[in-house]
Amino acid sequence: VVALVRLAGFNQPVGMSWRSTDGTVYVVEQDGRVVIMADGQPGAVALDMSDLTSAQGERGLLGLAISADGGMAYVNYTDNDGRTQIDEYTIVADGTFDPATRRSVLGFAQPYPNHNGGDLAFGPDNMLYIGTGDGGSGGDPDRRALDLSEWLGKMLRIDPRATADAAYTVPPDNPFVGVDGARGEIWSIGLRNPWRFSFDRTTGDLWIADVGQNQWEEVDVAWAADGGGRGLNFGWSAWEGSHPFNADQSPDGATPPIHEYEHGSDCSISGGALYRGTEIPALAGWYVFGDYCSGQVRALQIADRAVVKQ
Repeated sequence: VVALVRLAGFNQPVGMSWRSTDGTVYVVEQDGRVVIMADGQPGAVALDMSDLTSAQGERGLLGLAISADGGMAYVNYTDNDGRTQIDEYTIVADGTFDPATRRSVLGFAQPYPNHNGGDLAFGPDNMLYIGTGDGGSGGDPDRRALDLSEWLGKMLRIDPRATADAAYTVPPDNPFVGVDGARGEIWSIGLRNPWRFSFDRTTGDLWIADVGQNQWEEVDVAWAADGGGRGLNFGWSAWEGSHPFNADQSPDGATPPIHEYEHGSDCSISGGALYRGTEIPALAGWYVFGDYCSGQVRALQIADRAVVKQ
């Protein structure tokens, strides 16, 4: 039996991140604040950027990643014009973010107010991975998710550090660097709304919870031993999960999900992580996740790249 503890006092929390150098835990609030967690309760405000964003439906402050050296914070949010923005802040000695150091790393327009993705994380390679939704509305109406000329509907991968010439660098080993008409920042394609993703801290595998359209929710995996998602096509919008969706999109070469479930009492997948902790030995090697509707936390036991128990 696993006991859950309710942590109250946060305003519209949508994510958490932590600084590995000292264990500081940060809670992301959609209305534009990052709050330090202290003994399970809200502590000091690390960042208040509510003048730059606001919580409106799927918009707002959506994600946070901390660099491996603990010195930089990167936020993913929709600005007051509805554009996705990735900004950098310097983290000071007390764990807060210095607002005077804000630097724009990357930004792009969103055609609709939903499917903004919003998560970002540093991979085992210390590159910054950014999950983008397909731009919104419903059914990928502009067919962006499989379009290599679009950032939307993708997993992006960049080195976010500024150089003398650019706000960030495209890693030369990204799969579409040098491909005519393609965006070099793209790492993987065919995603609808990868609301939350995580790296297995033991293997480096990339686990993506991709929100479905109206019927099927999916969990995708990019195995580190096979390139960690380099150039992978996760299928949207030719497929919703393992089911055909838009007939005018090519189904060829798509990587199927490791798990999918149909809407019922459960709905939009919220994501999770492969458990590698020691407090609950029985969950070691299970992918633990939740959804937006049921209020339940579920888990998938993984062995030999397949779900063996749920």
